[in-house]
Amino acid sequence: MRLSLLFWAAAVPAFAAMPGWWTAFTRMPAMESRFRQESDSLVFGKLSRQGHLALARGGHLKVTYEGGLTVTCDGRTLVQYDPDTRTAQRMELARAVRDFPLLGILLDPARLERLYRIDVFGGETVKLSPREAGLPDLKATGRKGLLHTLEWTDPTGARQKLELLDPKAPVTLPPDIFHPRVPAGTRWSTPNG
Repeated sequence: MRLSLLFWAAAVPAFAAMPGWWTAFTRMPAMESRFRQESDSLVFGKLSRQGHLALARGGHLKVTYEGGLTVTCDGRTLVQYDPDTRTAQRMELARAVRDFPLLGILLDPARLERLYRIDVFGGETVKLSPREAGLPDLKATGRKGLLHTLEWTDPTGARQKLELLDPKAPVTLPPDIFHPRVPAGTRWSTPNG
């Protein structure tokens, strides 16, 4: 009896230690936020971009960078459009997730527990260790009950940080925002070629 009480006492803090924002993030139906994306690499140095991000269950995504570049996913197909070069690229969602694993995490946060071992790193921070090859270690931090930052090192060795500046969830997003809009006369390219 005493041993089982000790086990229970040891187990309770582990469950209680998981930040509340984490459970909300993995179950949220939709989210939107302005964001800042920072990259620090030996080749390109420090780069920073800002924009707006909207997510909804079912693989729906809309990312609009300042300057016009957009990435839109309707749940089946991902389209990237660059107004500066008037070029667009279309890719099946399954391939996009295979080529960019972090995309799959944003599109389906419920997958995280299948793909990663999740440990509390301290306070509002969670450390995610990959269960399969090809995925980076992640550090996720919450603030005010919502996801605030994701940090990782990409395959080139560049340190990456995605910071959500004013996340809101749950939100109601009009379904048509997830339909790609590409102007007539746009030149389409194929991925990797």
